[in-house]
Amino acid sequence: TRFPSSTFGQQPQKHYGITSAISLAPPREIDHHYTKKLCDAMKPFGVFEDEEELNHRLAVLGKLNNFVKEWIAEISELKNLPPSAISCVGGKIFTFGSYRLGVHTKGADIDALCVAPRHVERTDFFQSFFEKLKQHEEIKDLRAVEDAFVPVIKFKFDGIEIDLLFARLALQSIPDNLDLRGDSILRNLDIRCIRSLNGCRVTDEILYLVPNKENFRLTLRAIKLWAKRRGIYSNMLGFLGGVSWAMLVARTCQLYPNAVAATLVHKFFLVFSKWEWPNPVLLKQPEDSNLNLPVWDPRVNPADRYHLMPIITPAYPQQNSTYNVSTSTRTIMSEEFKYGLSVTDEILQGKAEWSKLFEPPNFFQKYKHYIVLTASASTEENHLEWIGLVESKIRVLVGNLERNEYITLAHVNPQSFPGSKENRNENDFVSMWFIGIIFKKVENAESVNIDLTYDIQSFTDTVYRQANNINMLKEGMKIEATHVKKKQLHQYLPPEVVQKKKRVRCCFGSCSVMLVLFLGLFSSFNKSVLSLPQSIAEKCRKCYRALVKLVSNMSCFDFPTPSPPHPEEPPLKAKPPSPPASSSITGSAKPTATSSPKEEPNGLEDSVNGAPSKRPHSPTQEDPAKRPKNTDVSILDNLLTYLEEWTRC
Repeated sequence: TRFPSSTFGQQPQKHYGITSAISLAPPREIDHHYTKKLCDAMKPFGVFEDEEELNHRLAVLGKLNNFVKEWIAEISELKNLPPSAISCVGGKIFTFGSYRLGVHTKGADIDALCVAPRHVERTDFFQSFFEKLKQHEEIKDLRAVEDAFVPVIKFKFDGIEIDLLFARLALQSIPDNLDLRGDSILRNLDIRCIRSLNGCRVTDEILYLVPNKENFRLTLRAIKLWAKRRGIYSNMLGFLGGVSWAMLVARTCQLYPNAVAATLVHKFFLVFSKWEWPNPVLLKQPEDSNLNLPVWDPRVNPADRYHLMPIITPAYPQQNSTYNVSTSTRTIMSEEFKYGLSVTDEILQGKAEWSKLFEPPNFFQKYKHYIVLTASASTEENHLEWIGLVESKIRVLVGNLERNEYITLAHVNPQSFPGSKENRNENDFVSMWFIGIIFKKVENAESVNIDLTYDIQSFTDTVYRQANNINMLKEGMKIEATHVKKKQLHQYLPPEVVQKKKRVRCCFGSCSVMLVLFLGLFSSFNKSVLSLPQSIAEKCRKCYRALVKLVSNMSCFDFPTPSPPHPEEPPLKAKPPSPPASSSITGSAKPTATSSPKEEPNGLEDSVNGAPSKRPHSPTQEDPAKRPKNTDVSILDNLLTYLEEWTRC
């Protein structure tokens, strides 16, 4: 419930979440300004769909909904239902996931659920409905995955990818106004139907539990984009998936119910950089519906006590959506929360733009040691199957490495890369994943023999055994894991991926100091005050000389002449804050190889710059600059003209 600012504080505010709000402050004009800038910064990344694409999705879903009703009527007739029952038997398509939340991006797929009455069986869905889809001319790339944990039919409908689940309810008919949020619809259902319904029920509950849906959606778009850009968006690999990010954003919205997106993004990082895991994130108090379904409850289930970063779904049966999170992935995400906080602090103090939040880290400069995981197959079709299985098991390898007493952290990059021609057979299809490794420092030891053979072998055995169990393993399917050092990555990856970003040789920090001196001291024209210190002139000679040349006709400035650079002194470079960096050993860490730990600081502990001593509660208006005296106005105008010309140079 929202109230106008004029009545704010005079009427009771609806309570959201399991605790009271941290702040009920309404947004200010500057907050809306920062939110508009946030939207502008996200647009280049294609996070907003235009009206034409949105209407196309609605049209496709409408066709699919009619298609489902038609199929259910045909099945009902085959099962000898009376005509009066067939006419009102119904059937409906529900959406969930990013599309239902209203945060889908351009070209994203749609997660959907086909809900059917009790006389329609799951086998009907995977047989007769599958065949009916096959006959439709607008349906492409049709495939069924009936033995998955949540069985699904995947296809493209008029160019839009759709993942379609199935659930049959214990109802004679499915009305168009059916609400899936009630727990009673779960009665007498099999576990696969309950799992299929879970996505819709969780999505609907999240939307119900946030104070303002539009603020929630815009904030979630920003956080999802940030997580993808920073390489921490993947439930399969032990980071967080879409529903988990949605629940974290929803909890932030509950704590700041009247805040707009720019403030909520900042508060998101503030809250979760300080969150004391493994305390769970809950959007509402768990409820018991007496249906005897297994729910997340560490008081009852010992296994739940070992979950590292529990985020609990709000719909019954409550589950932990982050059971894949490992020690390493939690460490990486915690550091990213802290880095996000430092960046948003800068943004809301006017020291940086929103684009800085979405800058990707340079994963391949971050660590000294990597494991290259390679999956290959002899045909494209086999390769697609094979990499799906291998990727789903990578977290097993990460777990094995984490249990190694000499490894501090194993960081998997969610992005896969095609194999280079030099490292594969000409006819093979190859994908590679990279895992950054930090080895533990070993005191009083010049070298330690670190054997990774068992860790890697047990992982490859798991993958091959799983492939055998589901009859997937075919000739030519191979998996390999190799240790490499950072300097060897160019053998696997193109130069533009590996190489370190070149820093601008100009010391921008010094130039900023010059501008501040010029503008901030203009209220008092005193030749001695406006003399630039020699140290500033020395720091950035190129820009300094350009500035001197442009304003040399202004007698009110006194410019010292910079001394020639010393050959042994490199130009100073600005060092921006960066997320956690690099590792601790220089020796080889191949299976059975010898590694030599050196005393180096662990980048994950202290690489994030400390936050400013005064963190803004929310976006704040900068103090207006002091007005120059009237006698100085014309000179100030001239200087600003010169400065504009100088910045263009």
